[in-house]
Amino acid sequence: MKKFLLGCAYLLLVTWATFTATTVAAEQSQRLGPWEVHYNAFNSTALRPEMARQYNLERGETIATLNIAVLAAEKPGKPAQRVTVAGYAMNPLSMQQKLEFNEVIEGDAVYYLAQTSFTNLETLRFFITIKQGNEVQELRFSKEFWRN
Repeated sequence: MKKFLLGCAYLLLVTWATFTATTVAAEQSQRLGPWEVHYNAFNSTALRPEMARQYNLERGETIATLNIAVLAAEKPGKPAQRVTVAGYAMNPLSMQQKLEFNEVIEGDAVYYLAQTSFTNLETLRFFITIKQGNEVQELRFSKEFWRN
């Protein structure tokens, strides 16, 4: 659990440190069935170049990065859950962009990263399906993005 939290904290710290002067970046979470799903979406320019290379992510003024981690809600301290994550982002014109998630495992930490493009001052709606065995849940959230 500590490694998971350190991995998430590192990614969130990078995001927070980049935007401290102008905006607040915050991780969010939702309880979905047996899971506590933590998620964050931010402009990829918040990533340091070496971090982007490490996780094979692109950096760009109009590229958003998503980070999703799934924990067992009823079992605090249990390692992150390995799940299947799929979904899409929808812009205000209802155009969809499929999200390709990559699983990252670092010790007990498991999280899923994806990227999508946006236009300046665009609010994207995210529809994420999370599956494990017969359990299926959908995470939905919106986020406004702007060019840096």
